[in-house]
Amino acid sequence: MYSAVLATALTGLTIVNAQAPGAPLPVPGVTGQLGDATIVDDNLAGVTYTAFLPNSTTSDLRGFVAGTSNANGTGVNFAISVSGFPDPSLGPFMYHIHDQPVPANGNCTATLAHLDPYVRGEKPPCDPIHPETCQSGDLSGKHGNVTGDPFNTAFLDLYLSTHQGPASFFGNRSIVFHTSNATRLTCANFTLTSGNSTSSNGTSSSGNGTVVGSTPPAPFTGGAATAFVSAGAIVAGLAVFLL
Repeated sequence: MYSAVLATALTGLTIVNAQAPGAPLPVPGVTGQLGDATIVDDNLAGVTYTAFLPNSTTSDLRGFVAGTSNANGTGVNFAISVSGFPDPSLGPFMYHIHDQPVPANGNCTATLAHLDPYVRGEKPPCDPIHPETCQSGDLSGKHGNVTGDPFNTAFLDLYLSTHQGPASFFGNRSIVFHTSNATRLTCANFTLTSGNSTSSNGTSSSGNGTVVGSTPPAPFTGGAATAFVSAGAIVAGLAVFLL
């Protein structure tokens, strides 16, 4: 069952921010052009968006990334369970929420840059001691890179929204996994899998994973982007994880 898979991820809590050999060190207090990220405290309880990695022929990565609004409305609880990483020499592996969704052809390049509403940019690297100064979508920068295979972790991110409207909303965006040199290994779109959310224009999303009247976010071109490998066509994997 889906809940059992989530429980597995939660029990595998790992929060370690490994740096690639020779990688530049984080610089404390690097603020975006629009300031630091603000804590999101108005999320509706019980809303979950999940990205299921596709059964791709170009990647062995399988699993999911799920974000559920915190019960008190502040931030989002993420649970991640992924396996099938390539040779460890290509790591540490990173994962980020990207600004755009994956198109129908599965091209990870089309997801553009990390979600970065405060226009921070990717360099210098995120300092996890000051997560408010990091890109909103830099999950591994704030909460730790992949540390093993399989990789199971859970954490609370205070700067993302499950409510449609604000720039920190991630439900119409995508998750991308990278090697240490930023090569894109695989990607998947977030879809609503639990709860209800209403957008600023009045369209709504149903709790069965179908987004009604939702449109992709306008492309953001102010952040750095490195385009590499396509992950192949996205295949719906929900049924696999519900068994």
